Amino acid sequence: MARSKANKQEMSDKQRALITEFDKRSPISEQYRTLRTNIQFASVDKEIKTLMVTSSSPGEGKSTTVANLSIVLAQQDNKVLLVDTDLRKPTVHFSFQVPNQAGFTNVVTNKASLEDSVFETSIERLDVLPSGPLPPNPSELLGSARMKKFVRDATAVYDYVIFDAPPVNAVTDPQIIAGLVDGTILVVRSGQTEEEHAQKAVESLRKVDANILGAVLNDRAMEESQYYYYYGES
Repeated sequence: MARSKANKQEMSDKQRALITEFDKRSPISEQYRTLRTNIQFASVDKEIKTLMVTSSSPGEGKSTTVANLSIVLAQQDNKVLLVDTDLRKPTVHFSFQVPNQAGFTNVVTNKASLEDSVFETSIERLDVLPSGPLPPNPSELLGSARMKKFVRDATAVYDYVIFDAPPVNAVTDPQIIAGLVDGTILVVRSGQTEEEHAQKAVESLRKVDANILGAVLNDRAMEESQYYYYYGES
């Protein structure tokens, strides 16, 4: 059984900007719902149950994006698991205010079960699995047979399993995860991400035949557009 829900008021004071839960009518929340719709349209020919969200470089809003995407998927009556596989700089436990003494790495190394390791959140049908103790060899762990089994086990329980992965240009971990999931989304930040860095990230993902569903343009100024987030074909 998933562990107890965190107190909603406590979360609202401490967590990051989970705008899709706390300001559902905002233009930004609407764009996350558009992102959700486009992902579902992309699954017409191939079912998409597992997703990886990554960025080209650190600081582009990847973890905020993956958290809010998980929320809007759960708001549509899907059972969703958000997994923190950024095993160098995890943030999911901060976003949802859950402990991180144990989590994903414990499950993959058979030191704990998935059922006993996930945390329920204040959002109905959304569970999170924090990173757990950071391993000395993240790439080897993610590329192991146990990781493949983890993906199979999680998709047997949840409608969507979303992986928060580290930046593509920083480490090889996202390339490994991309080979295990049905689709990949790349986050870039307006006015910050250099074009060559974004291109390099796409090339790195394509080298492993990642199914790149599209990109999220994050933090675009309101005076430039009525939306903060845009989802389109890569």
